Amino acid sequence: MKKFIGVFIAISMVAMASFFSLAYSQRQSQELADSPKVIARSRNNHDGQPFAPPHGNAKPGANGITYHGGPLLGVVGGNPVTAYYIWYGNWSGNSAVTILTDFIQNIAPSAYYNINTTYYNASNAHVVNSVSYGGSTTDNYSRGTSLSDSGVQGVVSDAITSGRLPNNPSGVYFVLTSADVNESSGFCTQYCGWHTYGTIAGSNIKYSFVGNPARCISSCAAQSVGPNGNAGADGMASIIAHELEEAVTDPNINAWYQGRYQENADKCAWTFGSTYSVNGALANMHLGNRDYLIQQNWVNALGGYCAKSY
Repeated sequence: MKKFIGVFIAISMVAMASFFSLAYSQRQSQELADSPKVIARSRNNHDGQPFAPPHGNAKPGANGITYHGGPLLGVVGGNPVTAYYIWYGNWSGNSAVTILTDFIQNIAPSAYYNINTTYYNASNAHVVNSVSYGGSTTDNYSRGTSLSDSGVQGVVSDAITSGRLPNNPSGVYFVLTSADVNESSGFCTQYCGWHTYGTIAGSNIKYSFVGNPARCISSCAAQSVGPNGNAGADGMASIIAHELEEAVTDPNINAWYQGRYQENADKCAWTFGSTYSVNGALANMHLGNRDYLIQQNWVNALGGYCAKSY
């Protein structure tokens, strides 16, 4: 059995009125019948946060998304979800550290994260509207300024095996990279972030790569300014939310996704609903003491729909 299974969906803007999309999946390799512009190809290990704004559409089914029997994180009666940050690269003096820490500390309970409570496991236990922040560690370029997929896992492994972060199978570990760091399998050209899982220190560990949109602002951020005054960090908040939702409802890539391997957040990628203006930027929700522009998530109820609250 392969250690990693994943899904990648990437969508980029070709022109203002047309989009060219790429979707990667290890499950199969075929052209997708629902759109001549979408192609599925083999990929090793990860789902991806698409780059450049597409639109989220429902697929056929009761609520537009299907359960495939795998486990979920943070369900009623189970262990709570804990998020961890690994600050990779140079974050000295960058307000992103405060902005993104505030974000993860306030993402749940919230009306936004409550959308995930519409997802159930095989025992009919639903996801709880709760996420704890388990802390962070730094990694000062241990693998240079170009990370491979395996290098991302190595960064997570180092943090756990060194004891800098705990070994928590109910956790989601986010590798957050500074703007000078690339992910060589396609950051900025094929994806903005992804999540997967792997065996680390004897445990099934869920982790995510989230690149800094400041490296490619037109590809990985919805706007060139941010409501918190840091376009890269504000863009990362949206990608973190996207990957967290998917890691919770499809941690082993065998739970909630739809026909062509769209996970819940993929179905609403780069859609934001109603917005308001803050500090010369757009925002669509207030969490804690800050405003953010966060991609909507798919509500698994009432036929299914994209929303920013439930």
